[in-house]
Amino acid sequence: MILIQQSRKILTAFVLILILTLTTACGGGTVTEVDRTTTPSAVGRDVTYAELERGNTPAGQTFGNWVVQTSKGLVTDAFVRDNNKLGVVISPQVSPNEVRPLANSLVQGFRKNFPNQDVKVLIYAPDKKLILTADYVAQTNQVKYS
Repeated sequence: MILIQQSRKILTAFVLILILTLTTACGGGTVTEVDRTTTPSAVGRDVTYAELERGNTPAGQTFGNWVVQTSKGLVTDAFVRDNNKLGVVISPQVSPNEVRPLANSLVQGFRKNFPNQDVKVLIYAPDKKLILTADYVAQTNQVKYS
């Protein structure tokens, strides 16, 4: 029984990686750069957690919504800030050994949607505590995990 559950979780992680890779590679046009000085951040306002925006730009809002909708329950919440920082809250069904592959697939999709720049993916546990950071450096084309 445990083997079946473990296999199901691993299969789900690989399906998510495949979906993120294919849909970002075959998706629509590229995102254009938005003037960051005119877009107010929701974090600076007096709002509750539930009222925070998924993105502080229209493209970020769209990508954050897309991540949650296509994750098949692996990601319960997502936010994009300044088109170079993606934060996701994973569900309790994501096991510790699935976090890094999930972060890697999110980095790949995020950098394809917001190309030619360094990007950061922050993975939060269900209790909203940071558990993993993945930094993609465009110049070296490498991901550093911490």
